[in-house]
Amino acid sequence: MKFLFRTGLFLLSLVLVAGERLEASDRPNIIYLMLDEWGYFESGHMGHPDLITPTIDQFANEGMRFTNALAGAPVCGPTRCCLLTGLHSGHTSMRSNNGYAPIRADEPTLASMLKTRGYATGGFGKWGIGGRGTSGVPEKHGFDEFFGFYDQVHAHTFYPQYLIHNSREVPLKGNKGESFYEGETHAQIEIFNQSLRFIRDNKDQPFFCYLPWTPPHGLWGIDEDDPSWQLFKDKPWTAGQQTDRDARVYAAFMHMVDRQIGEILALLKTLKIDDNTIFFVCGDNGGQDYFKTEDRPHGFFAPNLNPKTGERFRAGKGSLYEGGLKVPYLVRWPGRIKGGAVSDHVLCYQDVMPTLAELTHATSPRTDGLSFLPTLLDKPPQQTHSHLYWEYGNQTAVRQKKWKAYKGRTGSWELYDLSMDIEEKHDIAADHPDILNHLVAHAQEAHEPARPGEVFDREVIERDRRQAPHHKNAKDSKRLP
Repeated sequence: MKFLFRTGLFLLSLVLVAGERLEASDRPNIIYLMLDEWGYFESGHMGHPDLITPTIDQFANEGMRFTNALAGAPVCGPTRCCLLTGLHSGHTSMRSNNGYAPIRADEPTLASMLKTRGYATGGFGKWGIGGRGTSGVPEKHGFDEFFGFYDQVHAHTFYPQYLIHNSREVPLKGNKGESFYEGETHAQIEIFNQSLRFIRDNKDQPFFCYLPWTPPHGLWGIDEDDPSWQLFKDKPWTAGQQTDRDARVYAAFMHMVDRQIGEILALLKTLKIDDNTIFFVCGDNGGQDYFKTEDRPHGFFAPNLNPKTGERFRAGKGSLYEGGLKVPYLVRWPGRIKGGAVSDHVLCYQDVMPTLAELTHATSPRTDGLSFLPTLLDKPPQQTHSHLYWEYGNQTAVRQKKWKAYKGRTGSWELYDLSMDIEEKHDIAADHPDILNHLVAHAQEAHEPARPGEVFDREVIERDRRQAPHHKNAKDSKRLP
């Protein structure tokens, strides 16, 4: 009897252990890192001749690279809204890019969804969908904590007097807030350190670590002793008068975040949680042609120019042409995602919520997305969108397979065959009126009037915005970008 009792206990313990392991595999740690304005071709593995990104290159070699990942919008705030709510820009509550505009208080997010599955949730970086004093603050939308910038204008400087933690100000030592380029405490370093601290603190439970980091976007202040700056500070680059230094700092920022990604990966291995962590790295919208010169008309680092073929995605940030929407997108999960894989699957940022829901067996809120987990895990069939829709300001775009319709400032619809014309040079609307009419009908169905969030405290919004030196004397934030 004793033998049978002990055997029973032993078998029961095996069942319990197996259950715990199954539960752990159903709830992998999730790190979602989004770099601000990181261009499609701005990394070594994409053939860039100047930018140094060894960790990102290795990351791509160990995971999956998507060639057709499309941002939810062509600018920072609206694309974050699509990502975090799972809605396309015709359904989102927040469609402006003024820096502080909020989502509604009742809206679910990736974090609130994952909280239902027992995830610790933390965000570190630039929030962008609700300034302090609004209905959109992250701690009211599923995040246990958020540290960084809430308002995007606040994020225009890397040497502010303070950052925000759960709507409270955290002073940064030695920063007077008077210059983009000078201060004792660099905001990105503080944000990075808090990112590591969150991972360490939650190593024994499933966590969602959302990292919407500001570099390489911004006005480019960097510490003089930063090792990444040391690599580029003496480069004999000429980017036009006062922009020479900014171009060097941009390159240093790309190396800095590459270095920091490497430190995160090393920490995951040290904590023995690397194999149970799925790690996303992407840009937030299309690249911008900063520091253009006569010799480099596509921008000094040419984020949308293919260095191998000479083809360029049309336009860039702020545009619904491909240059404003195409983003780098990498996903790594050792033992689960095949290393070195390249997928042509077309995904958009509203797809992330259903993907993480399927991954974690969470109940997803209503979304406009489709899970791309079958592609990640190489377990077909993979659903595809019948069509995709975007709107921003006076622009509208619809994509259906190879066809893309675009309407801009002129008010006239254009049509492109992306399979033959990725540069969107040849408007063939007159040649295919039936196809164009079909896409326009989709656009009319996709749009609904926005129901925005609320602003409760205008004074605190203005205080955060004045942290950026170029806005210190601004009296009306409606004037601000």
